[in-house]
Amino acid sequence: MCRCWSRRPSPADHPAARATASYKRSPTQLTAMTDELVDRARGALGAAYVPYSEYSVGAALRTADGSVYTGCNIENANYSNSLHAEEVAVAAAVAEGHQSFDRIAVSSGARDGVTPCGMCRQTLAEFADADLPVVCDEGDGGTTTYTLGELLPDTISTDTLSAAADARDAGGGEP
Repeated sequence: MCRCWSRRPSPADHPAARATASYKRSPTQLTAMTDELVDRARGALGAAYVPYSEYSVGAALRTADGSVYTGCNIENANYSNSLHAEEVAVAAAVAEGHQSFDRIAVSSGARDGVTPCGMCRQTLAEFADADLPVVCDEGDGGTTTYTLGELLPDTISTDTLSAAADARDAGGGEP
């Protein structure tokens, strides 16, 4: 079965010792926020429509004002039209006028440390900075937190698109 969701990166790819962004919240506040988001992501698993892969994913996205939007994966027989949990959460938030996010948690029914796939990472990068915490549910109360920049170091952005256009215009052709 094709699974469009990424598994947790290996320690060699994303060392646990890698520095993450500093936060203005206390460790107790961060733990409570993480626990709430993981619980909300797990809660979204029950709504997943996964008749083909049987691999449910839930996401909980916290906006800058503290609102939380959840999403679940919705499969389609041709796979390419499937919706990913993170995309569904982003779409729900954007549809209600939110475009600034400060944390996301993802969980799978397997509790295997699932991370957002490349497409979802790019979608998140459209609305969040590289220091967005991405909390991955390991099960049994364990989580691993990455920053979006760790998971997607060379994002496509308005800056990279502008630089490519400038290079093309300066050279009179393709960059």
